[in-house]
Amino acid sequence: MIVYKPLWRTMKEKKISQYRLITYYGFSRGQLNRLKHNECVSTNTIGILCTILNCSVADIMEFHMDNSEHAFPTPELYEIHLKNILGPDASSEDLPDIPAEPQESDWSKV
Repeated sequence: MIVYKPLWRTMKEKKISQYRLITYYGFSRGQLNRLKHNECVSTNTIGILCTILNCSVADIMEFHMDNSEHAFPTPELYEIHLKNILGPDASSEDLPDIPAEPQESDWSKV
């Protein structure tokens, strides 16, 4: 989960209020609201904030692993999920192979 807690600290350190972001820099109230609720914003929005605040991305957001981060399941979760689909009696031979992690040497072929 992406959280924007560092943004509020950075804004305080730089003495830039939400009001100033909106009125002086023309920052969207809607985007500010999304940031307050740790919702998705575009990388363009993050870039604009980095420019306004003269800071890095790490000064605006951070990543926290939580139970909602299952877009890329672990091999164990993958096997459990497939067994749920194929049935509890499925053997490991019935399961499709899990793609291997790309190796550093594979990137040179791209």
